[in-house]
Amino acid sequence: MPHVPHGLAMQLQAYDPARAAEPLPPVSPEEWERRAREVLADGPFGYVAGGAGAEDTMRANRAAFARRSLVPRMLRDVSRRDLGVELLGHRLPAPVVLAPIGVLGILHAEGELAPARAAAAEGVPFVLSTVSSVPMEQVAAAMDGVRAGAPRWFQLYPARSRDVMASLVARAERAGYTAVVVTLDTTMLGWRETDLRNRYLPFLQGQGLANYLSDPAFRALLPVPPEQDPRAAVQAFLGTYVHPGFSWDDLAFVRASTRLPLLLKGILHPDDARRALDAGVDGVIVSNHGGRQVDGAIGALDALPAVVEAVGTRAPVLMDSGIRRGADVLKALALGARAVGFGRPYAYALAAAGEAGVRHALRCLLADLDLALGLCGQASVADVDASLLA
Repeated sequence: MPHVPHGLAMQLQAYDPARAAEPLPPVSPEEWERRAREVLADGPFGYVAGGAGAEDTMRANRAAFARRSLVPRMLRDVSRRDLGVELLGHRLPAPVVLAPIGVLGILHAEGELAPARAAAAEGVPFVLSTVSSVPMEQVAAAMDGVRAGAPRWFQLYPARSRDVMASLVARAERAGYTAVVVTLDTTMLGWRETDLRNRYLPFLQGQGLANYLSDPAFRALLPVPPEQDPRAAVQAFLGTYVHPGFSWDDLAFVRASTRLPLLLKGILHPDDARRALDAGVDGVIVSNHGGRQVDGAIGALDALPAVVEAVGTRAPVLMDSGIRRGADVLKALALGARAVGFGRPYAYALAAAGEAGVRHALRCLLADLDLALGLCGQASVADVDASLLA
């Protein structure tokens, strides 16, 4: 059977005359966002789409990609292309992970189950948020139902209770998650004007608490089971969920709590990256939380080169915040990222079309990456480096 690269296969599917009568799903992130806007109420849509303050950081993320240009090379054999990467001891089919997004139940009835299955079908890691709408064990089972041992990571928000953090991590290990991602930039909520205007915070409605309400260490903090007093459970969650005092000493506790690879998400300064490696972490993720936390912060792609230089060959560096298309992935790889996190676009696709939407959005990103790679004269993402940029 002839080899059909992923990008060409997606193109042929779209252009197939036999499918001309079928409605074509969105092929761009902007289309998915418009579809999501049509089906979601103001609160849930704004919670995903909005950023901190005047949203300057959100714009900075995209501007950082726009300032950099690819320089395609010619007369190279790119008839066979390889998107695969080695990451944390595993071979992945592409340098892409579905980034952690909390409370997906506000977007679709299946919540995290739908994108988890979509990621499993494509073989890319799904990073489950602490504040998911479905317990981590159910998400793991759903992924294994698609592909046994499908790659999955657990994202941990630092909590005031060390017992709760240790319990969540232990559950993730038992459920087959293969890495823990500690998000550092949300020790308190940013000033999110859209959410304030909409008076919308899903946690106050009991949304996104599935991992907490099913956790024995958290339940031990409650005077009565959450089923008997849901409001008290929400208040207890709010009291432990954010931890402004989270420090390097607390990180050492998390490091000692698991043998799984540990990544720190939210690193923007090279000094923090160096100290993270000295603390025994296995990778860092350059991220500004998609512009949702600090307005006026450096664009994630702008922060990437200095962090990569600081880390060197000691650990992989990933990045998220602003990834929309294949060219964005290439630019991040050229600046030293091993892989990228794909976030808001899949959330919009989930809202508009469930699991099928997420899988289509992900396949479009991978198709675009495959074609951009070849058109730039590269046969493998392993060969992408700074020489690809102007």
